[in-house]
Amino acid sequence: MEKKLRAGIIGATGYVGQRFVTLMADHPWFETTVVAASPRSAGKMYKDAVKGRWKLEAAMPENIGNMTVASTDDLEKWANDVDFVFCAVDMKKDEIKALEERIAKLETPVVSNNSANRWTEDVPVVIPEINHDHMQIIEQQKKRLGTSRGFIAAKPNCSIQSYVPALSPLRHFGIEQISVCTYQAISGAGKTFTDWPEMVNNMIPFIGGEEEKSEKEPLRIWGKAANGKIDLDHETTISAQCYRVAVQEGHTAAVSVKFKNKPSKEEIIKLWKDYEGLPQKAGLPSAPKPFLTYFEEDNRPQPALDVMNGNGMGVTIGRLREDNIFDYKFVCLSHNTLRGAAGGAVLTAELLVHLGYIDHK
Repeated sequence: MEKKLRAGIIGATGYVGQRFVTLMADHPWFETTVVAASPRSAGKMYKDAVKGRWKLEAAMPENIGNMTVASTDDLEKWANDVDFVFCAVDMKKDEIKALEERIAKLETPVVSNNSANRWTEDVPVVIPEINHDHMQIIEQQKKRLGTSRGFIAAKPNCSIQSYVPALSPLRHFGIEQISVCTYQAISGAGKTFTDWPEMVNNMIPFIGGEEEKSEKEPLRIWGKAANGKIDLDHETTISAQCYRVAVQEGHTAAVSVKFKNKPSKEEIIKLWKDYEGLPQKAGLPSAPKPFLTYFEEDNRPQPALDVMNGNGMGVTIGRLREDNIFDYKFVCLSHNTLRGAAGGAVLTAELLVHLGYIDHK
């Protein structure tokens, strides 16, 4: 790309916002031209706004540290300084929906890390390797919003991105039932162990709203785009339990699955090994190769060893074996603030560029 696209990061001071800041530092297609946050941070230099709150091991990019934080209340003042935005804000859902639509109506595409618009009928919710065809409903959304280039595209819940990628290549066998338990890192709550010492050597058997998201969002990912909306997958039933565990980065999922037509173990492993989505075929900058990695060792994957597979964008799988109640069971792992959050949104933006939905203003 001869001239980089200008990106804004809204919610830049939070944990996921900080991930966006680091990911964009050397991106070949995008450059950060605006960092925005709530009015309490606006007007400060970015490095001062996050002083004492920088949560990542990676260093803050110096050029971003010296940028002045813009206010989410002043969108009209800086909307022309960006070609699109990433949005990862901590606000009430109705406020987020209003904010994202307001940005889109300024003819600025929004790639959202938030859950607020995931069930808006004409907003695509996409894992780029799995359901890129859902982007077609953007045209219906633009008609509703009255825009020519502004729209909202969302990425799904972080925890489902550990196991939905592993199940997706197997769907032609007819997935009927899924039981999944997710073991979710504390960074999913925007925390470190310094922020949350109560989590050291601990596990909490409840994460508000996560089980509902885990049971419903995959059905949207696996649905079909038709008439400007997504018809949900009605063939599959999911039961989920979600736990917060003493891990900094990496969501693990223990999955049991029942098929209409049971495949062999060898067939499953081959499908995982061979699977490629459009991001891999198109060579998008953030696309991991391979997307899915299967470990033969019984003690893998582990967050400490495998969470950075594919620069944190790959999904790792292990322990495939037959189950006494279901057909098979296995374990999956993904990096929740890279693949599951900021990195997944950056890959989504790359996909939108590739498909022609994001370009220069």
